[in-house]
Amino acid sequence: MSTKTHVNETQGFAAGAVFSAGVLLLLAGLWQGFLGLVALFKDNDTLIVVGQKWIFSFDVTAWGWIHLLIGAALFIVGVFVLRGALWAGVVGIGIAGLSALANFLWLPYYPIWAILIITLDVIIIWALAAHRGSIHLLDR
Repeated sequence: MSTKTHVNETQGFAAGAVFSAGVLLLLAGLWQGFLGLVALFKDNDTLIVVGQKWIFSFDVTAWGWIHLLIGAALFIVGVFVLRGALWAGVVGIGIAGLSALANFLWLPYYPIWAILIITLDVIIIWALAAHRGSIHLLDR
């Protein structure tokens, strides 16, 4: 295997990882946004079950705003990651970490949903951290 082939394979892997991270950021943003909208528009205990009181418990409206804002940030950063903005990768790691923290606090309310989003956030962080350099995916 020549060095040129190895570099092309590495760039292909990096492009795939960045594209995957961008798409996952878009999906995670949409999911978080929808959850936030449900919490804001249905401010009752029929769709979002309020369980025991925890140290970090918020009312349904507060959780709605938290999820909506994080979802919007994830979606916007996902668009810029797909556009190849280098800053978006760094910001994406931070927002995905914030999303994972928020969903860790959300665990008592919807554990399966929270674990799914935390897993998605960890994959996003890995994909963005593994990426080296700027790859313009949508500008080709």
